[in-house]
Amino acid sequence: MAAAKPALSLSLQFADPAHRGELPRHKVARWIRAALEAPGEITVRIVGEEEGRRLNHEFRQKDYATNVLTFDYEHEPLVMADLILCAPVVEKEARELKLPVADHYAHLLVHGTLHAQGYDHEDDDVEAEAMEARETEILLGLGLHDPYPDKR
Repeated sequence: MAAAKPALSLSLQFADPAHRGELPRHKVARWIRAALEAPGEITVRIVGEEEGRRLNHEFRQKDYATNVLTFDYEHEPLVMADLILCAPVVEKEARELKLPVADHYAHLLVHGTLHAQGYDHEDDDVEAEAMEARETEILLGLGLHDPYPDKR
């Protein structure tokens, strides 16, 4: 019997409603729960280019909109985080990767949820490999694509 997934309190916000139809609450919750290792309170906010750029500049000193930003506040006993996804960036990347937009959102939500739990890929190659392996395991378990096919 499969282990029960951790409890999730999810707030789903659409500042940019472009992909609302691609992101039904039950799918977003499923993708996040697949990556959660503890109960979580997570807000997912889908934003436009302007808000994405402003947040990335304000918090990471990078003057462009990025695909996903993770603001993690607590790792245990409860995972508390905000995941900010920039709709125009996600759509552009999905097109370049030849993926359905929803599948790319699934990857980025898994990626952001792992960050919310302390996984990192920025400063350490060993940690990056572990995070990428975990992402791949989760996405394949969801019946989706391998996000790092060139690394195998």
